[in-house]
Amino acid sequence: MSQKEPSLLTQEKKVEYLELIYDLIFVYVIGRNNSLLHAVENGFVPFGMFLTYVLCTLAIIQIWNFSTFYINMFGRNSVRDHIFLFVNMYLLYYIGEGTRLHWEHFYTQYNVAWALILVNIGLQYVIEMRHHRGQPGTMKTIRNMILVLLGEAALVLLSLPTVALGFPAFPFLAVLYGIGMTCYFADGKKAGLIDFPHLSERAMLYVVFTFGEMIITIASYFEGEISFSSVYFSAMAFLIVAALFLSYEMLYNYIIDRERSTTGMAYMLIHVFLIFAMNNLTVALEFMQDPQVALRPKTFFLVSAFLLYYACLLALMRFAKGWLGLCWRFVVPVAVLVVLFVVLMVVLMGHMYANIAVSAAFVYAMFARIYLYSRKQRR
Repeated sequence: MSQKEPSLLTQEKKVEYLELIYDLIFVYVIGRNNSLLHAVENGFVPFGMFLTYVLCTLAIIQIWNFSTFYINMFGRNSVRDHIFLFVNMYLLYYIGEGTRLHWEHFYTQYNVAWALILVNIGLQYVIEMRHHRGQPGTMKTIRNMILVLLGEAALVLLSLPTVALGFPAFPFLAVLYGIGMTCYFADGKKAGLIDFPHLSERAMLYVVFTFGEMIITIASYFEGEISFSSVYFSAMAFLIVAALFLSYEMLYNYIIDRERSTTGMAYMLIHVFLIFAMNNLTVALEFMQDPQVALRPKTFFLVSAFLLYYACLLALMRFAKGWLGLCWRFVVPVAVLVVLFVVLMVVLMGHMYANIAVSAAFVYAMFARIYLYSRKQRR
């Protein structure tokens, strides 16, 4: 006789202490990824190094995403969970150590550690199968995740011999495979397996840790002798980071419907690119005061990072409470702000005092729009 499929969870899963410890290793790796963009040549980062940065950043966020989904669906805070997470933490140190400007010298170390982490998470799903025999929906979800994880691990390992043959694309194919296959299988994942309050809280905590890296980065604005210039730029940088944080906080606390039934796949995929945008903003704020970085590329990089960040926030509003649907009264002013921001940043490209002031004004204008939007929920 078949076992009954798990129903929608009635009690929110709590974020465990172990999960917070696990997240701390990602703070270290985030810093290592951002260091890849410090190799400035001819006014900006070489294109090959920038692609390496994109690959490494997405790979790390994806590892966190896979781990979080397993814990959300099947984590029990058991001895086995502890062992598997600590193994991943150990392997992440090898990834962090291999994330260097001369990344090609650590290619084998990086990719073997990456593949082993994916296999490690995949083995947890394999072990989990014994607990859900007779539950066809749950078993299908488990088999799908095993296919995603072990398939991506295989592509990562295939990159080891192929890079010697002058074909280094397999790591990128691995990341794209992981993203594409998780999206493809999203409809087959039962919403009843997902504790969305726990999942959204885990995503929020990763965002907070990423903001922590951003706060550490802007400390460079406070270095040196105190002058009008140093006070002005440090104040503007601090205000920008504060507004970015407040916008996400407003979205998380007042707009997102954390009680909805959802697979959570789209929500987490949006956060992958949101955190990627935040990493870009962290580096872009460093570039603003770096005279070695040419004005045109660093302005483009900063503007692109801002736009991606707010595009992700707007995308998250698809998870808003039912009466908070997007409308033209919200979208049109936001679109006007974005166009005005881009135009002013281009026109004022050579005037950093005005440039950073425009950035600060833009993020607070966006925060004001999100704040006014959230007031609908509090009326």
